[in-house]
Amino acid sequence: MSTITKDSVKPNLHWRVVDIAVASAIGVVSSLIYWAAGLLYNPIGAPLAALVPGLDGVMNGLWLFAGPLALIIVRKPGAGVYAEVVAGVLEALLGNSWGGLETVAMAVLQGLGAEIVFACTMYKVCNLLTTMLSGTLAGVVCWAWSFFKHLQGINLLGAYGLWYLVSTLVSGALIAGVLMWYLYVALAKTGALDKFASGRAVRGMSV
Repeated sequence: MSTITKDSVKPNLHWRVVDIAVASAIGVVSSLIYWAAGLLYNPIGAPLAALVPGLDGVMNGLWLFAGPLALIIVRKPGAGVYAEVVAGVLEALLGNSWGGLETVAMAVLQGLGAEIVFACTMYKVCNLLTTMLSGTLAGVVCWAWSFFKHLQGINLLGAYGLWYLVSTLVSGALIAGVLMWYLYVALAKTGALDKFASGRAVRGMSV
């Protein structure tokens, strides 16, 4: 299924009610996972960081996937930002250690990062590679926020330096990219996404 690359017709970039509903649902479900990941960050991330400073970045993909998943399915401008913002706002309301404003700001930026690849293809190309790149670019934004927030300057060997960047990019590519691609394919095969050209393409139906 990694060969699904283009819709056979020009994509409709105007939002429908079903687009809003599904992107919202993705955001809601993602917020619960984001919140749960926040509870696990210190128990899991701290030992990883103690082992290799920056290795805790492997967990960051758990906060990056709403945007790529919404973009794979909906394929409309703003889908990645919208899903991430819904997830971020709800996660903030549930409560986390980062605070509401930072969580929402990060959601906007990570959504924009995820959006870039799909925007560059005019939302026409959808395959495993574009999804991986979407998750990876969301990871770049996540890393940059942490790097500059902690005023680390040019210390690339610090806690938020090179290894944090590498581990975050790998996590974004695998969790927000590869995993979301195969989740999308699995959902599409059930017929749950038949209202979307992306879902019908997987089932070999007219798009």
